[in-house]
Amino acid sequence: MTRYLRLWVEVLGISWRHVRGLTATVFGIETGLVVANIAIALAMRSTVDGLVARDTAAAITAAIVAAVSCTLVLVLNRLHGLVGLFLIVEKAGVVLEDRLMRDIATLEQIEHLERSDYLDRITVLKGAPKRIVSGMWNAVRACFTILQLALTLLLLGTVSPWLLALVVLAAAPLWCDRRGRQIESRAEIETAEYFRLQRHLFDIATDAAAGKEIRTGQAGPAVARLQSEAMNEAIAGRYTARMRAAWLRALGWTVFVVGFTVLLGAVAQSARSGTATAGDVVLVVTLTLTLQQTVQAAVGQLTTTMSAGIHLEPYLWLRLYLAEERASRTGDSTPPDRLHTGIRFEHVSFTYPGTDKPVLDDVDVLLPAGSVVALVGEFGSGKSTLVKLLSRFYHPGAGSITVDGVDLRDMKTDAWRQRTSAAYQDFGRYPQMTFGEAVGLGDINRLDDGAALAEAIESADADGLVRRLPDGTDTRLSPVYGGIDLSEGQWQKTALARASMRSDPLLFMLDEPTASLDAPSEHAIFQRYMQRARRLALDRGAITLVVSHRLSTVAGADLVLVLDRGKLVEQGTHEQLLAAGGRYSELYSLQARAYSMRPGSELIPGTTETTR
Repeated sequence: MTRYLRLWVEVLGISWRHVRGLTATVFGIETGLVVANIAIALAMRSTVDGLVARDTAAAITAAIVAAVSCTLVLVLNRLHGLVGLFLIVEKAGVVLEDRLMRDIATLEQIEHLERSDYLDRITVLKGAPKRIVSGMWNAVRACFTILQLALTLLLLGTVSPWLLALVVLAAAPLWCDRRGRQIESRAEIETAEYFRLQRHLFDIATDAAAGKEIRTGQAGPAVARLQSEAMNEAIAGRYTARMRAAWLRALGWTVFVVGFTVLLGAVAQSARSGTATAGDVVLVVTLTLTLQQTVQAAVGQLTTTMSAGIHLEPYLWLRLYLAEERASRTGDSTPPDRLHTGIRFEHVSFTYPGTDKPVLDDVDVLLPAGSVVALVGEFGSGKSTLVKLLSRFYHPGAGSITVDGVDLRDMKTDAWRQRTSAAYQDFGRYPQMTFGEAVGLGDINRLDDGAALAEAIESADADGLVRRLPDGTDTRLSPVYGGIDLSEGQWQKTALARASMRSDPLLFMLDEPTASLDAPSEHAIFQRYMQRARRLALDRGAITLVVSHRLSTVAGADLVLVLDRGKLVEQGTHEQLLAAGGRYSELYSLQARAYSMRPGSELIPGTTETTR
C-alpha cells in the first residue's frame, strides 16, 4: 500500500508539473460536483419548505439555486469527460511512458530481457503508463465520490437514522450486477473456443487461397454448416448467461425499490405527524435518486483503480529492480587507453538466474593483449555466455574478469562499453531505420559521420549491398516504411558493419558473425576482419574474440579456446590442438569429413574447408 501511495503521489506530481492548469481544473471540477450535488438536495428542500410556509422569496431563491446547481452538474460532468481528465491522462501518460522506456533501455544488464518470468512483466507494461495514470486519477475521483456519499448519508441521518439503511439497499443492485457480470464473463470464456472456430471458418470461406481448394473440393456447404453450428453454440451459451444476469439485476432493483418505498413511507408518515417537514420528504427523494448512482460510481471507480493493479505490480517491480541494479553499480574505474596484459578470466563460473545448471564452470584463462582469440565448441557449450559476461550483460556468479589487472565490475559500465564493439549472434534488426542509421547505431556519437560509415561498410564487405539498395545508405529497411526487405545474410552484413563503427575498441567481439552467409562471403569477411584485428592490436593492444562453429575459419587465430559443457577443456594454436589429438582435433576432423562428402564441393582459397 505504501508503494501504491508513493506511485499515486508521483503520478499527481507528473500531472502537476506538466499540465498544472488542467490538474487544478480537474480538482476544481470534482469539488464543484460534490458541492453542487449536495446543494441541489438542500435547495429542493428549502424550496418546498418555503412554499409550505408561504415564503415566496425564500422558495424562489432556493429554486434558482437548485436550477443553477443542476446546470453546473451537467456542465462540470461534460467538461470533466471531454477535456480535463482525458488530456491529463494523455500528457502524463506520455511522460510516464517515456520514463518507463528510458528505465528499460538504460538497465545495464539484460536479465529482464532473457528470463521468461521477468519478460512477462515487461510485456504487460506495453501500453501500461496511460492505464496507470488513468487508474491513479480514478482513485482521485473515487475519493471525491466517497466524500459525496458521506455527506449524503449525513444529510439523510439528520432526517431519520433509519434512512442509513438505504446504503445497504443501494448495495443490493450493485451486488447483483457484479454477480451478473461474473456469469457473463464465465460464459464468454467458456464459449470463446466456439467463437474462435466460427471466425476461423469464416476466414477460410473468404480467403482467396483457401477459396480455390474449397471450390475444387466442393466443400463450401460443409464449411458454412460448421461455421453456423459453431456460432449457434456460442450464442446459446451466452444467451443463457445473459438471461440469468438480467434476472439477477431485476431482483437487485426490486429489493432496492421495495426497501426505498417502505422508508419513504416512514418519512412521509413523520411529515404527517409533524416530526419532519415536506421539504425533508423531497430531500430524501432527491438524495435517494443520486445515492445509488453515487455508490455505483464509487464502486466503479475503485474497481477501475484496482484493475490497474495488473499494470501497477509489474511497474513497481521494474522500479524496484532498477533501484537494486543501480545500487549494485559500484565501479568508478575507467578502462586503460591501451591494453598491456590483456583480459583474464579467473576461475569464472556462471549460472543463469532461475536455473541451477552452470553454463560456465571454473573458466581460467588469459586473453593476451594484441591477440586474436578464437572460441569454439558445440552448441550450448557456453560461448555466447562468455561474450555476454565480457559485455557486462551479466556478472560472474563466481570468480572475476580483470582487464589489465582491474576487476571488470570495478569499471564504469558506460566507459567500458565505449571501448568495446561486438557483432552478436542474435543481432538486432531495425526495419524502421535507414541502412545508414542501422549501421551508425554501432557508435551513436558518429551516427552522422559519413567517412566512419563508409569505413564500417567496407570492413563488413557490404559495399555491394549498398550499391544494390535503391537509395543507398538512405534506403529504409522495410516496405512498410517505403523501403525494401533485406535477406538474412544482408541483415547480418548490416550487423557486422554496425560492429565496425567504433574505431578504437580494446575488445572486438564477433559471435558467429557469418552464420547466415555463404562460405565465399564468410571467407572474404574473415580476411578483412583479420586485417582489422592486426591493426587494432598494433594501435591499442586490442583483443579480437571470434566465436565460430566453422573451425577452418579460425585457423589463423593466435589462441584457440575449446569449451565443452561450460568447461575450458583445451587451449592453444590451431596446429598445437590438431597435434594434441583432443576435442578440437576431433571436431575439426568431423567437419572436414562432412564437407568433403558433399558432392560438387570445392575448396575456398586460403582454407582447408570445402563448400558447394
